[in-house]
Amino acid sequence: MRKKTSIFITMFLSVILLLAGCGTKESGSSATPGTSEKKETFKIGLEAGYAPFNWTQLDDSNGAVKLDGNAEYAGGYDVEIAKRIAADLGKELVIVKTEWDGLVPALVSGKIDAIIAGMSPTEERKKTIDFSENYYTSQFVMVVKKGGAYENATSIQDFKGAKITGQLNTSHYMVIDQIEGVIQQPAMDNFAAMRVALESGVIDGYVSERPEGISTSASNDKFVMIEFKDGFVADEEDTAVAVGLKKGSELTEQINKTLASISEEERQTIMDNAIKTQPAAE
Repeated sequence: MRKKTSIFITMFLSVILLLAGCGTKESGSSATPGTSEKKETFKIGLEAGYAPFNWTQLDDSNGAVKLDGNAEYAGGYDVEIAKRIAADLGKELVIVKTEWDGLVPALVSGKIDAIIAGMSPTEERKKTIDFSENYYTSQFVMVVKKGGAYENATSIQDFKGAKITGQLNTSHYMVIDQIEGVIQQPAMDNFAAMRVALESGVIDGYVSERPEGISTSASNDKFVMIEFKDGFVADEEDTAVAVGLKKGSELTEQINKTLASISEEERQTIMDNAIKTQPAAE
């Protein structure tokens, strides 16, 4: 009888200890969620390869922000504008590195909340997404090889017979046919690829916007930016950049308020700093 009783007591104590252990674990897990609620995020997409608007770097120097799911960081003019918007929204900025051609699909599908990537608010894009007010306006230039046949060009028509390209699905590429007798090359996915093609002689030049042209020629002495007196004809929508947003987005009004609070002088200062701190062009 004593033997049975002792066995029973042992089993009883074991059950109590087991229940106590479970209770401790459960109460610990339930306490965690309430202690620190996660801040709501503001996810933006950019390609992190279009300096000085945006680029990739290895650390958080000069205000760069860590890329989502990536060991690298993004810096540049777009990142600084995005930081201002996120702060005004009271949200944590999350940057999702996305190929240029994938930005609009990522926005439409909800993977990102906005595109802040030096994107122009063209009528074609407006069929699919909305845009904020402009946050920068530039002009088209040509980037050529230093010491090459086109270094001293002053007009776009000086590029007759030249092999010229631009980035895929951009207004940069669409204006090339304004050059009489140009040999328009297939559009390329990104600026790094165009710089490689230019250096190797595959192309004679590529169309870009002034900030990227200044950026590339300042960081790589193999390239020169050509500004034109007789230049490309383009609508403001092709040379301006704005924040891309989902159709009917509730963020549009607040983002426009933030952009309105940034003066033209401050915008130029941000751009000058971006050009100054950008990594060397590849």
